[in-house]
Amino acid sequence: MRVLLVYPRFPKTFWSYEKILELVNRKVLLPPLGLVTVAAILPQEWEFKLVDRNIRAVTEAEWQWADVVILSAMIVQKDDLLDQIREAKRREKRVAVGGPYPTSVPQEAEKAGADYLILDEGEITLPMFIEAIAQGKTGGTFRSNDVKPDVTTTPIPRYDLLEFDAYDSMSIQFSRGCPFQCEFCDIIVLYGRKPRTKSPAQLLAELEYLYSLGWRRGVFMVDDNFIGNKRNVKLLLQELKIWQAEHQCPFRFNTEASVDLAQDQELMDLMVECNFDAVFLGIETPDEDSLQLTKKFQNTRSSLIESVQSITRAGLRPIAGFIIGFDGEKDGAGDRIVRFAEQTAIPTTTFAMLQALPNTALWHRLDKEGRLRGKDGNINQTTLMNFIPTRSLEQITREYIESFWELYDPVKYLDRTYRCFLMLGAPKCKAPAKMPSWVDVRALLIVCWRQGIKRNTRWKFWHHLFSIIKNNPEVWDHYLAVCAHNEHFLEYRQIVRDELEAQLTEFRAREAEITAEVEIQPKALVS
Repeated sequence: MRVLLVYPRFPKTFWSYEKILELVNRKVLLPPLGLVTVAAILPQEWEFKLVDRNIRAVTEAEWQWADVVILSAMIVQKDDLLDQIREAKRREKRVAVGGPYPTSVPQEAEKAGADYLILDEGEITLPMFIEAIAQGKTGGTFRSNDVKPDVTTTPIPRYDLLEFDAYDSMSIQFSRGCPFQCEFCDIIVLYGRKPRTKSPAQLLAELEYLYSLGWRRGVFMVDDNFIGNKRNVKLLLQELKIWQAEHQCPFRFNTEASVDLAQDQELMDLMVECNFDAVFLGIETPDEDSLQLTKKFQNTRSSLIESVQSITRAGLRPIAGFIIGFDGEKDGAGDRIVRFAEQTAIPTTTFAMLQALPNTALWHRLDKEGRLRGKDGNINQTTLMNFIPTRSLEQITREYIESFWELYDPVKYLDRTYRCFLMLGAPKCKAPAKMPSWVDVRALLIVCWRQGIKRNTRWKFWHHLFSIIKNNPEVWDHYLAVCAHNEHFLEYRQIVRDELEAQLTEFRAREAEITAEVEIQPKALVS
């Protein structure tokens, strides 16, 4: 069996980072971990080719080579997923799909022509697909019926199928699931509220494989909530600390965690000792009423400002997720988010309007209340809300556009980054010094030219850089890397403004049409 694994293209998003990746001569931030895991679960006597469409298109020779095409996608990739299903069917190929988006909305992939729907988690449903292929079945839907797999049985992903030079970081997974119950989150729908972890030995074997393939850059721990099972995470980190020391700290890690990480100093220290240098935190909003309403209770148990600062001082750069548009939200929510980011000196924030994602508690509630504007959802930063909010949609969108613009003002971004790195604890896991590559030197020179000479950020850039070198010298290279992110946000904030302004114009036109129809109908009845 010849299997062509295809990863659909992402639109331009907050995380696409094109301008930064150009600097270091790479094309994509992260690889398709799901597909290389699928390849490891399928029979190893089968042949595999993997094409990440974020790197390049599928060639005609690759289409012709394949006996079956397997695609996996997140909701933000849905347009290209459906296009690629149609492309495969146009060539009369059998098509199988899986991943978060098809699992949430299987009818869309089926309508586009997919033959096999391999839904839920592949450790359970891929063996059903293999059996169907062995029996000569030309289609089928495979579901786990709420059974969650034991991830200690998951094999080492087939990282060898990836084009390493194209990626900025690698992905690895220790656990699935999250113990919390945030109303808007689809993680607990897809993977459950009981975090399931791999064994430390299992994860170290995956790292050893990456190491043997020559990988020496960043590794993103893609867990839904890395600290969901604190006991098991600490057991892993104790082993990982030894592994990193034995291998001379070849990897820098970052991950996602709930903000209650700040209450566990031992856990933060272990992470820094293993060379974790950044953590994504789901802050969502500084408005406590909104946090209570959306059942994000873990963010209300202690001061959010103090929590973020504790995490920073421990040596973990905070990246924060913010959302605007919660029910009952008071005017000025965007300004309050900007103020919070400034107070806590969080350089990078993923800021979006609330979306009701399929099958979440929020989606079901709004559906019952007749407030959904569409049964689909999209978590891109350039998408209007897909439901009727309690405030004016236009007002929320205006606040969002202006707040996003202000957050990524180049001078304010540099100031926040500077204040963050003055506070940031020094790294504790240190790789041996080595000569920088020409790619890294070139990237550094471009950033210095653009931000330190060409733009009006020049005074701030040099003042802040020399101050960091003087006051916190062990983080200067990390500091410069985060300064480089400004290149992406400078362009991306304009994309957010332009696309949302266009969508608002369309929305107003549709609303005007509906109002006109409502006004015409009574007149028609009278006449």
